[in-house]
Amino acid sequence: MVFKRLLGSLGVGGPTVDTVLTPGAVRPGGELTGRVRLMGGGTAFDIEHITLELVARVEAEHEEGESEGLVPFGRFTVGGGFRLAEDEDREVPFGVALPWETPITELYGQPLGIVLGVRTELSVAGARDKGDLDPLAVGALPVQEEILDAFGRLGFGFASADLEYGHIGGTGQQLPFYQEIEITPSPEYAHRVNEIEVTFLAHPGGMEVVLEADKRGGLLSGGHDALTRFTVGHHDTRDWNSEVDGWVRRLVEQGGHGEHAGLHGHGGHHHGEPHRSGPGMGTVVAAGAAGLAVGVVGGMVAAEVVDEVGDFFEGDEED
Repeated sequence: MVFKRLLGSLGVGGPTVDTVLTPGAVRPGGELTGRVRLMGGGTAFDIEHITLELVARVEAEHEEGESEGLVPFGRFTVGGGFRLAEDEDREVPFGVALPWETPITELYGQPLGIVLGVRTELSVAGARDKGDLDPLAVGALPVQEEILDAFGRLGFGFASADLEYGHIGGTGQQLPFYQEIEITPSPEYAHRVNEIEVTFLAHPGGMEVVLEADKRGGLLSGGHDALTRFTVGHHDTRDWNSEVDGWVRRLVEQGGHGEHAGLHGHGGHHHGEPHRSGPGMGTVVAAGAAGLAVGVVGGMVAAEVVDEVGDFFEGDEED
């Protein structure tokens, strides 16, 4: 999906920009490639900078409730320092590295309802303009797929996924937000847990896996959250079924708030009050050979997620 737009700050006759990303999903830490096509206007212009900005639609919790908006999480200068002649067409190829913590937007080709984009900004003769905004597809790293496959094989299912603004204390988190993949418990744990949230915090040397459980209350106690963290390598070869099952057992056997394995600072909690996240966009479709369930929440289907992503970007362009 590509949006062309006249460079508004220069008025009629200004250049237009059209950014085309290389087809297919990119993985966190991988190279995002494509080309920026500039089409000259009615006169020559000096192109000072061509900048790409990565943005994500993120939810934020505050005293008044929840809100969402676009949050930048990467910025790259990919060209500039040349004159674009009248009516000239010029292409500027680029290749930039995605941050390792970039959220995944799809699993086995199925959208998760996460909205990421690449915004193209031109700086021309001292004026700047948001010239283009394109959806960005990001697939899972191999170890992320292994872990999610193991959850599926153990009988867990997908509920939803969203992006939350804030920082998880005691981790090496770099971005100003984190992704939560919410999964429903397997029959073995359904009487003890309402849902489990999985957060991946990848880095060049490996990845932190943060698990948070919304635990059910008993006759004499209310429900509460439990949080724990594990570290894995990108090329680990483990019995992931046993590994993940052990993680879940360790998580659900925690006594309550304060028993957070390996987490320090802010008590291991997210900034703000302890929370139980809702279903984000209300739709997640996840599928795989390992038996992960195809889930539809809120009466929407995967195709409608794609439409909503496009509508969101178009609305942002009009603002």
